[in-house]
Amino acid sequence: MNANPELPHNELPKILLVLAAFATVPLWITAVGLYPYLPVEIVIWCIFAMGYNLALGYTGLPSFGHGAFLGIGGYAFGLAQFNLHPNLWLCLAAAIVAGMVAGALVAVFISHRRGIYYALLTIAFGEVYFFIATKWHDVTGGEDGLLNIRRLPAEFGFFSVRLDDNWTLFYFVLALFAIVIAGLWRLTRSRFGTVIQAINQNDRRAAAIGYNVWVYKFLVFALSSGVAGLAGALLAMAQQGAYVQVMSLQWSGIVVLMTLIGGGLVSFWGPVLGTIVFFLARDVLGAATETWLLWYGLSFMLIIMFKPEGIAGILQDLGRRMERPRPVQARSSGLQ
Repeated sequence: MNANPELPHNELPKILLVLAAFATVPLWITAVGLYPYLPVEIVIWCIFAMGYNLALGYTGLPSFGHGAFLGIGGYAFGLAQFNLHPNLWLCLAAAIVAGMVAGALVAVFISHRRGIYYALLTIAFGEVYFFIATKWHDVTGGEDGLLNIRRLPAEFGFFSVRLDDNWTLFYFVLALFAIVIAGLWRLTRSRFGTVIQAINQNDRRAAAIGYNVWVYKFLVFALSSGVAGLAGALLAMAQQGAYVQVMSLQWSGIVVLMTLIGGGLVSFWGPVLGTIVFFLARDVLGAATETWLLWYGLSFMLIIMFKPEGIAGILQDLGRRMERPRPVQARSSGLQ
């Protein structure tokens, strides 16, 4: 994992453009034959993938059990709603904290590892969380899930916004997506972001010049898990239930596919591209053939084999070719 996502100084217009593009979705999505819940699902998974890329793309931490923190966030949201107080902000905070704590517990044991050993340990801990969620039926509902989770209204002091409608929920999730983007954008451009990218390039050299690599890996993993917890809470609210299936190794692998095929290793926006491509492939190709996942997997293999930088890398190459200056022909001096 030697590539680092580039984040140029002119990224703000791109952020605004992406958010504006998402905001127009309700105007045309039904006209192209897609259903209103799809953009809610896509934006939630974009949040999850962006947080995941903080670990994989920026720090080079190959976590293959990240779905566990998505599920933990969903369970924390539901349990806080049932047992503490049915307030949206409290329940979202509980989900973020639960995700961070669960991630921190894992990070304590794996932050001194590197490469394949790190990846295998994330799988092992993810499976431990999956097993606990499956068997702790009194708390999680087991394989049946934690049901009857409400779409709580967003309270803003003197007024509140009901989120029962899919489009209202979509714009609420989009607003949180904007906050996550802004936070990750500032974080990756800060001194902290510079250090974790140095760790990605060569963690031994980073340690040699005085950085505590273990602490930075620990913090990144905990932060990434906290973002996953937020995404899990939103997913539980959207589905009105928290289910153990999202904690499985399969869904942990899907977020890796989204990040890599989109180009998260070289671009801040790679996870967003990868998430959109995955869900469109699922719904568009899935309507045409039951073997859509086979074709998606084959396309993933081709991209990784011939363009490991993913879709974002392809777009970056096209942009460089378009910006390449044309050769200037010498003018005649008129002295001939």
